[in-house]
Amino acid sequence: MLSLSELGIELLSHISLLWKAVYLGEFMKSNYNDIIRKNMNIHTDRLLLRKFNMKDKESVLAYGSDEQTLKYLIWPGIRDLEEAERVIFAYYSKPGVYALELKESRQCIGCIDIRIEPRHEKASFGYVLNRNYWNHGYMTEALAVILELCFMKLELNRIEATHYAGNEGSGKVMEKSGMNYEGIALQEVKIKGVFQDVVHYGITRTQWLNKMGLDFDQKTETTYEML
Repeated sequence: MLSLSELGIELLSHISLLWKAVYLGEFMKSNYNDIIRKNMNIHTDRLLLRKFNMKDKESVLAYGSDEQTLKYLIWPGIRDLEEAERVIFAYYSKPGVYALELKESRQCIGCIDIRIEPRHEKASFGYVLNRNYWNHGYMTEALAVILELCFMKLELNRIEATHYAGNEGSGKVMEKSGMNYEGIALQEVKIKGVFQDVVHYGITRTQWLNKMGLDFDQKTETTYEML
């Protein structure tokens, strides 16, 4: 049997774990990943957002080894198919990471991922697109349904993102998707040996709903395939 002091210590330990769980937001939305897993196939007019598989390794290598594509990314990139396989297995297999498949060719042309912070009921995202498909509106199309997923399915309160100064194309994608410019932080980060000014964008659920002309309980027409 435990002594009274030992029982007290164990009780305090349980209280501490409970407080930590609440503080970190584990009770706020414990099923985020479950919701994402059930919505891993999302259709737009020209794209299918889906899970990555090993058949995508050549496509991943194509954009992951292109210096111009990687210029404004933290990701150092990859050099061969073996590294592409490791990226798919270690990171691209996680919930919330979507391959962007061009429907007309059934080819993966990029990636977009959701990074949720449960404690604050918000998320950020990152994306990369094969340079051969820039300036065709594909990433704007993908981001639009990601915002919809975040606000309508995951019921998050805020979505935010950044890009480095000089990569204004990325900022245009965010603006076209309805996100708001929130300012620039000078030399905020040092990436690949260079101090980068970071441009910040964000949008709240209420702002997004107003821009879309929707109510909180209203459904949209986006096609989600439940897995």
